[in-house]
Amino acid sequence: MPFVNCDGARIYWRVDGLPELPPLLLVGSLGSDHAVWNPVMAGLTRHFRVIRMDSRGHGASDAPPGDYSLERLGRDVLAVADAAGAPRFHYAGLSIGGMIGMWLGAHAADRIDRLVLTNTSAWMDAKAMDQRIATVRAQGMGAVADAVIARWFTPGYAARNTEHRATTLATLLAMDPTGYAGCCAAIRDMALEPLLPRIGAATLVIAGSHDPSTPPAMGRRLAAAIPRATCLELPTAHFSHSERPLRWTEWVVRFLQGEDDPSAPAGRRGK
Repeated sequence: MPFVNCDGARIYWRVDGLPELPPLLLVGSLGSDHAVWNPVMAGLTRHFRVIRMDSRGHGASDAPPGDYSLERLGRDVLAVADAAGAPRFHYAGLSIGGMIGMWLGAHAADRIDRLVLTNTSAWMDAKAMDQRIATVRAQGMGAVADAVIARWFTPGYAARNTEHRATTLATLLAMDPTGYAGCCAAIRDMALEPLLPRIGAATLVIAGSHDPSTPPAMGRRLAAAIPRATCLELPTAHFSHSERPLRWTEWVVRFLQGEDDPSAPAGRRGK
């Protein structure tokens, strides 16, 4: 298993896809590991060398005690990219992964080719994060799991009892509360809004029309603040790539291949 050491913590990463393809680095949501991307991997690896990682505090990565920051999590991403031999790469981030992507877009612009921010926001309720931190530290992951996974998937998708939903729930329940709380603190303390105009990479923002965590209005607000951003919407909850994997992959692949507005009809797409 490949690991990279970052500030005393071992961070897990893996690569799928042919080495000659353009690199695409994926970072998942709070409470998930690299397997959260499984529904879209078959489509992505046809076009990209896909680098996945378990964020600090998640999955096979270490969960050091204390509050984390988006800067710390962003520097973990850069260390993984270095270890994978990717001096420049496309980046796609889900939820907190998108928040990390905004930090990278502003602070590591020389490393980012194109940026995908899916089901994410630059603005979250700090008091709600504090409450979640207190809950998981006192009662463990089971105390928040039902509420969290209810935000990830629409009721219709949940009723299908897919293997993917079962796997993501098991991953969430198995998380170290220390790592989960550390990442909650990174969300609570983030100050991304002033950074958005500094993001120079072409950016695709994807929102879910039924997403209670980061509603479509947040996606539209992000796209309005980032200079070269397009906002697209899917009829999903928080895990748009899970519920609509084919459509999500189609939009992302076309965007990363140079179409600034992959939803526009031919002849009207951005150059």
